[in-house]
Amino acid sequence: MSEELNDKLDTIQLIFSSQIDTLWVLICTCLVFLMQGGFMCLEAGITRPKNSINIALKNITDLSVAVTVFWMFGFGLMFGTSYYGIFGTEYFFFTSDYGAYQVYFLYQAVFVATATSIISGAIAERTKFEAYILIALITSGLVYPIVGHWGWASLVIQDYAVNEKPGWLVANGFYDFAGSTIVHSVGGWIALASMIVIGPRTGRFNNTGNIKMYTSFPLAIFGIFLLWFGWFGFNGASNGKLDFNVPSIMMNTFAGGAGGLLIGVTYGYMKAKNISPRAILIGPLAGLVSITASANVIDQGQALLIAAVGSLFALKFDEILETLKIDDIVGAVPVHLIGGIWGTIAVGLFADLDYEFFNNANRFDVLKSQFIGIVAVGLFAFGSTFTILKVVNKFYKLRVSASDEELGLNIAEHDENTAELDLIKFLKTQIKTKDLKLRTNQDPFTNFGIIGYYVNQMLTKLEKSEKEVEMWRTRVLKEINLAAEVQRNFKPERDLTQYPVFGQNIPARELSGDFFDIYPHNKDVYFIVADVAGKGINAAMVMAKSITLFETLVGNRHDIDEVAQKINNDIFFTKTRGMFATAIIGIYNKDTEEMKFVNAGHQTPIIKRKDNSFENIDDGKLFPLGIAEVDNPKNYPINKVSLKDKRFYIYTDGLSEIFDSNGKEIGEEGIKKVLLENKSEFIKKEVEGTTRALMIKTTLTGSKPGELHDDMTFVGFGK
Repeated sequence: MSEELNDKLDTIQLIFSSQIDTLWVLICTCLVFLMQGGFMCLEAGITRPKNSINIALKNITDLSVAVTVFWMFGFGLMFGTSYYGIFGTEYFFFTSDYGAYQVYFLYQAVFVATATSIISGAIAERTKFEAYILIALITSGLVYPIVGHWGWASLVIQDYAVNEKPGWLVANGFYDFAGSTIVHSVGGWIALASMIVIGPRTGRFNNTGNIKMYTSFPLAIFGIFLLWFGWFGFNGASNGKLDFNVPSIMMNTFAGGAGGLLIGVTYGYMKAKNISPRAILIGPLAGLVSITASANVIDQGQALLIAAVGSLFALKFDEILETLKIDDIVGAVPVHLIGGIWGTIAVGLFADLDYEFFNNANRFDVLKSQFIGIVAVGLFAFGSTFTILKVVNKFYKLRVSASDEELGLNIAEHDENTAELDLIKFLKTQIKTKDLKLRTNQDPFTNFGIIGYYVNQMLTKLEKSEKEVEMWRTRVLKEINLAAEVQRNFKPERDLTQYPVFGQNIPARELSGDFFDIYPHNKDVYFIVADVAGKGINAAMVMAKSITLFETLVGNRHDIDEVAQKINNDIFFTKTRGMFATAIIGIYNKDTEEMKFVNAGHQTPIIKRKDNSFENIDDGKLFPLGIAEVDNPKNYPINKVSLKDKRFYIYTDGLSEIFDSNGKEIGEEGIKKVLLENKSEFIKKEVEGTTRALMIKTTLTGSKPGELHDDMTFVGFGK
């Protein structure tokens, strides 16, 4: 070993010459290591169960990858002898007999793991495992070490310099105590670049499903606790020794989390009069990130203020990302990037300039140095990552296929199931094969295993002889409420506020034969309104099957005549004897206001002009769905209607067959009359008012008080 190297190692040994200081840094190293579990719990808690195994594997694998790469050359790039303040040139494949130097390496190694884990949650649920490992390599082997060299290569601990030649940022007066920029902003910049290249989850911004669900919010909160707890080590050991500065640093760390949490608690309440779960997740972490750069040069009041402002910035930026359609699942960019930027600026605004590092500089100069650091790190971290990933993505797709994403990364990436996925796969197989001898797993230690047990019990009973069929009839009646709940779940509950569309379905019995579905896509709204012949379970099953087929077909952008043909043939070949359905299937464009539809034996729609007159239409009505096989979709003529200054209404016979006071059906003209009586500027209010008035009318003439003659479905379109 060279004499120069020995001298440097001797210097490091002096830094941790005190056993208590060494013990303190080791304890803090363990605390920061624990943050890895915090990241995993947070990510697993707010993503879908079908990706939980993938998330756990990423968070433990990136730890080993980051630390290994950091040992190989990251530490050398970060703390080796400086090459013009840009990167280090020695200490690769780190080895040393000096215990103090080993402790210092360990502490820095868990830091790089933290920076890497920030990215995991941002791109969860759609990124290949190998692609994430590549991003971890870029972070731990390139971006973080070089940025760390810029800001920390001349880190002073216990009055001894680790590297006598400073990085160019610290030489310029840049100050980042524990890594608001060097750790957190780096992770945030890389996360942002990764999300832009990889793109959002399928369906995230087009309301095709609830993909913002929480697997376990308590687990996510536990992750916050672990991160907050680990933060005491994150900031505490950055002091380099256990002296009387540490209590103040710890108090500021506590205040940072508390100040951020306070804003998180109040933010949602101020906006929507409720406590927002997402704000609770973002608030304290953003506060902690914000005070990390200045934890040793501010007081507790300043820490609370800095954290509160940082949390507010993060929450507002989270909304901006939503507007920009950037899918950040865990809020990595608002928390770590925005919180890190603000925390770095806050050094210039609030830091005690009597601290020896600043050498009595004025605040303008400190702010200037901080801004230079923010911009330089941002350009390098974002630019290098974006460029590398963009090039790689040209030759090797970083995200999984759409089918793998739908299946879930547990199975697609690792061929591993969870209990709920096992049960779903079994049910799909059972439905496909109709083999009542099949049985699912029934692990008594999981909720879905218990459900599986009862599914198996049900299948066993279904296998019994025809002698027991009569016993089942009583039980089937008890299950009708469950079937009704399932049917209600098929009702469209998508956010249609941006579309001039509204519909209502009011069943006459537990199970309805009427149904409608509305499927928005960009500027278009696909729809089906149908009335299945008969009532009861058979009608409900035809309804469920038709909606499923409709959503599958329009989701794949089939033409509406083809949709009608395929639903017709499916009902025809699989229907119970005598079952059929009348239906109108169409598409409405909210910008052009053009309505296209086909009519399969249904009531002719009503068109109302702006002047409250009505327009007749010849809709080329064909026979109902399921009557006969249709071999050519062109057999269903497509009608086109412009809805400029018009509204378009579709109804089922439950409305037109309402009796008037003379015992006669009100028919189409009666509906028109009630519609005019309930006219409104807003389509929703108009449909609701008309339906309510017609429901009152039919209950007054029902066989029993409050009883409807028939199911009622009424859907309106138009501005």
